[in-house]
Amino acid sequence: MLRATVSSAEERDEEQEDEGEEEMRDGGVPFYVNRGGLPVDEETWERMWRHVTRIHPNGEGLAKEIRSAADLPKIPIPSVPSYQLTTTIPQRLEAIQKYIRELQYNHTGTQFFEIKKSRPLTALMDIAKEMTREALPIKCLEAVILGIYLTNNMPGVERFPLSFKSQYSGNHFYHIVLGVYSGGRFGALGMSRREDLMFKPMEFRTLTDLVQEFEGAYRGNWHTLRKVKIGQYVSHDPHSVEQIEWKHSIIDVDKMSKEELRKELERHTRDMRLKIGKQAPPSPTKDRRNSMGSPIRGPNSPVRRVSRVEKRPSGEKRLLEQKSSTDINGYQIRV
Repeated sequence: MLRATVSSAEERDEEQEDEGEEEMRDGGVPFYVNRGGLPVDEETWERMWRHVTRIHPNGEGLAKEIRSAADLPKIPIPSVPSYQLTTTIPQRLEAIQKYIRELQYNHTGTQFFEIKKSRPLTALMDIAKEMTREALPIKCLEAVILGIYLTNNMPGVERFPLSFKSQYSGNHFYHIVLGVYSGGRFGALGMSRREDLMFKPMEFRTLTDLVQEFEGAYRGNWHTLRKVKIGQYVSHDPHSVEQIEWKHSIIDVDKMSKEELRKELERHTRDMRLKIGKQAPPSPTKDRRNSMGSPIRGPNSPVRRVSRVEKRPSGEKRLLEQKSSTDINGYQIRV
């Protein structure tokens, strides 16, 4: 019976993670997700304040003080980072992490942006755009989506989800960061209540080194790291309808020796490199075309329709060959 109880609890954890709700219970403390979008509806707003009064040490007094204040200080809205052409990749990633940190961690007990892991990448990127507009505090899963959005224009940087399951005082805690790889070095972007469980500079030679760095950080916070889940590289195409592969490899860290862990992480690194080789080469061409300000697509736009069909299997060269002079003239007339 005990084994069945433990197994059913683990199955519930897996189901929550599949739905993108792994933080619905944060260390045994439940929290809410705003599913009604923004602006927050009255029911969600009142539920958030009720939850604050329960989880904060001085919750009732704090809620009354804030809600009855006539003149609350204005919170500065951070600016989305922009770069010079000479800005290096590590400097850009540090600027992105600084921006994520300036949004601040969400301590309200209500997650403002609903993130469903089963959604296509293009839908998640729309949510990331909304995060930059609203500039509200976020949690770790939201930070991963935002990190993907802010690095889409860096084709030399590969991104992959890296999630952790840890245990402390009988409770399980779930956390996720965005792993990054560029120039033969690994690092991470993210958001956490703990400074050493989010950003990692691009200085780790292997994925094993990066995971062991996080494992050491968990030990420093008196947590035992139980499980690591690593996804595949995420497409740089913000209009992609494919889903993020969140857990290509699931590793029971506490049941493996260091050598077994190293071999498993090396295998996953090889799998990620193979995915790079299988990616369609014309994606950057679409990004460049969009960045140059192409006209709005209309229902009578055969050139754009053909390009969507032909682009992936044939590559950029065939795409150019498919455009006849008639199509090009028609495109110019529409402009």
